[in-house]
Amino acid sequence: MGDWGTGNFENDTAADHLSHLTDRLVTEVAEAMAGDPVGIEPDEYWGVAVPADLELLSLLARQGYVGASLPEADVVEGWKRTYMEVWEGSIDGLEPSSGYKDARRAVLIRTFDELAELRRTKDAG
Repeated sequence: MGDWGTGNFENDTAADHLSHLTDRLVTEVAEAMAGDPVGIEPDEYWGVAVPADLELLSLLARQGYVGASLPEADVVEGWKRTYMEVWEGSIDGLEPSSGYKDARRAVLIRTFDELAELRRTKDAG
């Protein structure tokens, strides 16, 4: 086992663990996005869990830990297109206030965009 510091994520085992964790998050999102679009509607489990998983990936990636794996930026962009198409097509049926709808749309777009940008930055660096 290789250590390069005293932090909780500064050794090979922790990096492997983090890799497994982030791979699981990416796999969950990929499966949800490839499944029945009804499953990612805003009032469905994966409609809530997908953006939460993406934000968790972004939070981990910003820490700079070794082992945090991210999906390719173009994959994230494809997920964004699919997710937002479903979201836009179903959100009005839930009768949200216009203020909520606009604010939530902005959060969702930011969530996808930030993860894609983190991957681009990782690839460039």
